[in-house]
Amino acid sequence: MNHLILFDIDGTLVAGGPAKGAFHHALLEVYGTAGDVDGLDFSGKTDPQIARELLSGAGLADEAIDAGLPDLFACYLGELEHRLGDDPVRVLPGVPDLLDALSGAGDVALGLLTGNIAGGADLKLGSARLRERFDVGSFGSDSEVRDELPPVALERAAGHWSVEFDPGRVWIVGDTPRDVGCAQAHGLRSLAVATGRFSSGELASTGADHVVDSLGSTGAIVDLLTRPVP
Repeated sequence: MNHLILFDIDGTLVAGGPAKGAFHHALLEVYGTAGDVDGLDFSGKTDPQIARELLSGAGLADEAIDAGLPDLFACYLGELEHRLGDDPVRVLPGVPDLLDALSGAGDVALGLLTGNIAGGADLKLGSARLRERFDVGSFGSDSEVRDELPPVALERAAGHWSVEFDPGRVWIVGDTPRDVGCAQAHGLRSLAVATGRFSSGELASTGADHVVDSLGSTGAIVDLLTRPVP
């Protein structure tokens, strides 16, 4: 394996689904408040970060938040699984063809880098029939801080494939400035895709290595992600 491509999930691979409603339900069940769910921007944040920002805004201390997180995420996963049957996520255009092409390239390893806790990522990808596409990943359950997730993914990828990936051949693909930022924090490359709430122009202003409107141009994106390091 020469190339490692790490994909964000929400807004990059899939959209829609009941996650926000399930999260809201779990917050109310465990903490008795959900804070300003409608006013907070979830984009690019980890699940624990979202919980902390909502609950801190509602006046809870960090100690009380931390104490409830295991119950919060257990409740959330149960509610998410229950709701996905009637409200599955939808796969964004071009994603299956791109994953097929990258998997068929022979020297490309595919992984995840997502703010979802691991169980949430598993449920969402299962709903989208994409779960088997990815062998490794790093998740919001590994760290509340997104910039700390790339080293986790790289360590797991190195262990799985017995390869120390050249940072110049590691791409993070995501739809938010935070995806770009966590790549930049570790000298990795970034492909920003304007399929979430941020425009191509907004993503370009972050200094992303490359920006596309969608993942629909399979050949061009495969060529970009597998291009030799300059």
